Amino acid sequence: MTLIRAERLDRLRAKGHTAVLVVGGGINGISTFRELALQGIDVVLVERGDFMSGASAAPSRMIHGGLRYLENGEFGLVKESLLERNRLLRNAPHYVSALPTLVPLANRFSGTASAIRRFFGGRPKPGPRGALIVRLGLALYDFYASRERQLPKSRFFGRRATRLNWPAFHPDISYAALYHDAKISRPEQLGLELIADAEAASPQALALNHLGLSSLDGTVAELTDSLTGGRITLAATVIVNASGAWIDHTNTLLSGRQSALIGGTKGSHLVLDSPALLNAIGERMVYFANREGRVCILFAHFGHILAGSTDIRVDTPDGVRCEAGETAYILESIREVFPAIPLSEADILFRFAGVRPLPRADANVNAEISRDHSCEWSTPPGPVPILNLVGGKWTTFRAFGAQAADTVLARLEATRMLSSEAMAIGGGKGFPQGEAGRRDWLHQAAISTGASQARCAALFERYGTRMLDFTPGADDAPLAGLPSYSRDEIRWILATGQVATLADLVLRRMTIAFSGELSLDAIHELAALAASSLGWSQAHTQVEIDRLLTHLDHFHGLAAATLAARNSSLSAPFLPSPGGGGSTRRVGVG
Repeated sequence: MTLIRAERLDRLRAKGHTAVLVVGGGINGISTFRELALQGIDVVLVERGDFMSGASAAPSRMIHGGLRYLENGEFGLVKESLLERNRLLRNAPHYVSALPTLVPLANRFSGTASAIRRFFGGRPKPGPRGALIVRLGLALYDFYASRERQLPKSRFFGRRATRLNWPAFHPDISYAALYHDAKISRPEQLGLELIADAEAASPQALALNHLGLSSLDGTVAELTDSLTGGRITLAATVIVNASGAWIDHTNTLLSGRQSALIGGTKGSHLVLDSPALLNAIGERMVYFANREGRVCILFAHFGHILAGSTDIRVDTPDGVRCEAGETAYILESIREVFPAIPLSEADILFRFAGVRPLPRADANVNAEISRDHSCEWSTPPGPVPILNLVGGKWTTFRAFGAQAADTVLARLEATRMLSSEAMAIGGGKGFPQGEAGRRDWLHQAAISTGASQARCAALFERYGTRMLDFTPGADDAPLAGLPSYSRDEIRWILATGQVATLADLVLRRMTIAFSGELSLDAIHELAALAASSLGWSQAHTQVEIDRLLTHLDHFHGLAAATLAARNSSLSAPFLPSPGGGGSTRRVGVG
């Protein structure tokens, strides 16, 4: 049963006490919440903004082992990451899929001496990697990926094959390596499914967004509703600080003492509308080091190109955005590999940035800062033990959550009952195997729901097998300003997705900012549906629209005039191709 927000708040007020309070609704906090709920622990998760609205909403959308981490000697992290990548391919196949990855190389021997020095503790400046060092790295990568293997082994291409297969590469590129990692199409949705699975597994588990920690008095935490200003108190036996880049700030609220656990870096990305670039790379990701030695990526994502990223140290995680200099840096990095493909700021559909919650370090180069994770108890201990989740990367969220949960269980003198290693997530449950299995599944779904197979395919691509939870009404119709969605589908999202603001709906329950479907007409139509479902007044609806437009302009480079110019760009419904990559095809919404 899905609880509305008012019911959730009433439940929390009635609790008075919880065994574990998790502060922070990013992917690591959600994973810890899920792991504890699976063990039957009374656990509450609170997030001052929306779930998955910080760094967890701004990843490169890769699920990967971290080929680059081998240079830093982080073999354990690579091994764990590849194992968790394989598990996600199996447990969340509706959102996580294979990503063939191409590494363009200019020569054979570049980077070999630097890699040897770095392996033995040196700190050489970053630079290009040659075929030899990449071949050695991929051999080790393949070896670590062999456990629960889901993807093919790596391959190498010589000068002739490289020029023949990828003629758009810079003429200096003479070799290429091809290996496989994975991508995630809808990271925010996966986080929400983890919450739903946790609450379904344990009647005591409760997660609330837009509810932040204000203070801690003894064992009693004061929580503030950011939407209404209302206050709720909740006593806790253990607190998990999973606030990511805000961990040190949260520790100040909890204990009044300053900590120095996090030294985050900002990563910015662009979404580009470039058919020429899309044609040049196809369904492969291009993973390359630019002239500064910084690793860059670009791959197909919802019919466009996702490109990034930067790695800039920041003093505070609040208010970060992709700045003009970063935009120019990413575009120039792409031109180094594809000099004949014209790119400009006019091709940018969307920009986003987030702060990686990395452990504080004195590394000279940001890329040298570990992406590993750790659990650290605050010292000296106060009335409530506080466990800090430091570091981590998207790919290893399950392992990090399990580690954090086991640490808490030991403090509570409780034992683990279930492992999540082979546990399907959300719409990955009962997922059909192979193309024939998918066709049969969609055929049966069309029969059971009464919708056309084309409509079922669109819903399946968005929600996996969870699409069966949605039953369109007899008068269901596509939105005028967003014809790939229907009115009943939006109402279903609003009813089941813990949506509290218009930004929650537009930016984290949908992918229309990435697909280029976000327009001013769509925003107004979605706002009207939200107002009807959530009981907003006309004045409040306008406030939500204004706040979203201001946010899109300031943080994502989408001015209202740009959104208005898109109003007439879609004249017929269409379906994204499976997995979020490639082009689109127009069909009817059945």
